[in-house]
Amino acid sequence: MGVKERHERDREQLRARILDAARELFVAEGYRNVSIRKIAEKVEYSPAALYSYFPSKDDLFFALAEEGFRKLFEFTNDPAVIAADALTAIRQGFLRYYQFSRTHPEYFDLMFVDRSVPKISHEWERFGFVQQMIDEVRALIQRGIDDGVFPANTNPDVAFHILWAAVHGPATIAVCDRLAPDENPDALARDTLEAAIAGLRAGIQTTFTPSQCHPSSVSGVHVEKTDA
Repeated sequence: MGVKERHERDREQLRARILDAARELFVAEGYRNVSIRKIAEKVEYSPAALYSYFPSKDDLFFALAEEGFRKLFEFTNDPAVIAADALTAIRQGFLRYYQFSRTHPEYFDLMFVDRSVPKISHEWERFGFVQQMIDEVRALIQRGIDDGVFPANTNPDVAFHILWAAVHGPATIAVCDRLAPDENPDALARDTLEAAIAGLRAGIQTTFTPSQCHPSSVSGVHVEKTDA
């Protein structure tokens, strides 16, 4: 390995250490309460040198959020699930979203629970794949409508939000440890999802209106196109 290759390897390893330290501190202490200096101290690096990797604390968050959303995409984008019948694919797809929160609680906490983090809309270009993820789920729900799983007048965007909320609630409850010791969040997630699916299949009257301004918004982490 040449000098240039070793230098690049060392930079990548240090960048990974910085991200690991930032993620740990953001989750443990809250984004608002963590400074670049504190992150630098954790990796035993000078704050000035750390800025050469990440110009600001926001840049650190955006890098972590991108990493987290890509992990979520990999976790939920199972070809075997997608190839199944529409109802099975929808059920398993949303359950895998919940399972992501259990497998990667540190990312889920940072991406969806901490309300002090910057909005993803500030770095829209790097998060375009998030909209692709959501569009694919909406297309799956539309397939369910076309196949007669849901009534023909079902709005796939409304259905997406209802099903997402059904698993997001138990995921957040589990991450925040809000259940009693003998209460099972996995069972709660399965039950709320099944209740939401049953309601949609029965043609319940819905009152939720999706935003016409943003392609999507996910639990306070807004994903929106801007003209800037």
